[in-house]
Amino acid sequence: MNQTITAANAPAAVGPYCHAKLAGNILFTSGQLGLNPATGELPQGVEAQARQALDNLGEVLRAGGMDFADVTKTTVFLANMADFAAINAIYAEYFTGEAPARSCVQVAELPKGALFEIEAVAVK
Repeated sequence: MNQTITAANAPAAVGPYCHAKLAGNILFTSGQLGLNPATGELPQGVEAQARQALDNLGEVLRAGGMDFADVTKTTVFLANMADFAAINAIYAEYFTGEAPARSCVQVAELPKGALFEIEAVAVK
C-alpha cells in the first residue's frame, strides 16, 4: 500500500501531486524546485535555486523517514546544460557519501520559470 508523504517544511505542490509516495521501503519523490517554502518564490540564479531545491528535497526525505544517504537514484532537470559544472559542485555538498545513480537532462522549460529541479528515489 502506498502512503502519501507531505513535508511541512517544503513548499506546497504547484499542481495535483504530492511531495512523495512511500511504497514499502521505497520513497518516490516528486520533482523539487528551488521555491522558498515561506514565500513560494524562486531565488535568483541557478546556484541559489539548486541549494533551495536540495534543501526542499531534504525536507521531503525526512518526512518520509529517510535522508540523502538513502537516495539510490536522482534525476536532475536543468534549463541550461551550461550550468552542469556549477550544479555538480552544489550537488556534491548534499550527497557526501557514495553518490547515487543520476541522470541529468536539459529541458525546454520548468514550472514557474525555474532553472533547476530534482527528483529522487530512496530506499530504507
